[in-house]
Amino acid sequence: MSDTLYLSLWYPNLRLEALGEKLTHVLKSFAAHGGEAGVYSATVWPVGWSETPLHQRVWGRGGEGIDPAAAVEDALDMLHEDYAYEFQIGWSLWELEEAPGLDPRWVRAPRLVRVTGYGALFDEGAYEQDGHIRIEFGPDGAFLEEQADLDAQTARHIEENIRQLLALTHAVEKNSGATAKLLWSELGESLAARLAERLGLGN
Repeated sequence: MSDTLYLSLWYPNLRLEALGEKLTHVLKSFAAHGGEAGVYSATVWPVGWSETPLHQRVWGRGGEGIDPAAAVEDALDMLHEDYAYEFQIGWSLWELEEAPGLDPRWVRAPRLVRVTGYGALFDEGAYEQDGHIRIEFGPDGAFLEEQADLDAQTARHIEENIRQLLALTHAVEKNSGATAKLLWSELGESLAARLAERLGLGN
């Protein structure tokens, strides 16, 4: 079963005024690890996720995306403790493409990743559990490909995706100065455990 994969980042004694710098470092890290250099969109959420966004701007994919620093500056012009700042940026992974009448083939498939920075009072202090910054990678199927035969080619592409994920995780932690991080899933299952089971490395 596919699950949603997240990375949460925390920073000691983070002041709201420093959130923009952290977000910029995180977003800039994507370009070197399978992502796009420009930000696709930015949304400002007040109070909680059920509220109507106060601000939303879409720049576009690829060459139409905007520089991370400019995107963050634009969104955080509305700086408030009970706001959340969500950015979308392109990131590509190897995925098995299947179409009727055609043999399955491996392609570099783009997806939009959500990077959210939390004000301390947003959603009753959600940052304590979700992180000052949370990255939502989307479905974890590309790291397991559970429906595909586990041959040498599948194993190689899964390994490349895992290496890319780990490299990006290390880069955003280092570049933004995070002191704690957690890679987790929506259903609470460990990606490492599921991967070990997939590869036949479990007990």
